[in-house]
Amino acid sequence: MNTDFAFKDLKVWERAIEFADFAISLSENLDTPQNHFRLVEQFESACTSVSMNIAEGKGRRSKKEFIQYLYIARGSLYETITLATIFHKRNWITNEDFEKLENEALEIASMTKGLINAIKKS
Repeated sequence: MNTDFAFKDLKVWERAIEFADFAISLSENLDTPQNHFRLVEQFESACTSVSMNIAEGKGRRSKKEFIQYLYIARGSLYETITLATIFHKRNWITNEDFEKLENEALEIASMTKGLINAIKKS
């Protein structure tokens, strides 16, 4: 069976997978009281949504749809950083981990913008 998962060839998708993996590892070690499960679940959902939307968009039929999914992925990236900012403000994650997550998110956002621009020009 030959399956073509072309999204796996996208560097931005690979980075988004690594981003999600790191974010999930942070969520598993949050220094938080146990009554904040909904926030943690939302954080995990948002961070994994980035790569999932890139993949789903790549599987769509048109460039316009792909671009729309890239914008959704970017929104999920922003959502992840918003939650991480709250976690950081509450001292649930360290400065170092927050900065690493934010820097990676900035790089992925830049890559996403570059991909959107490239698709628009093609």
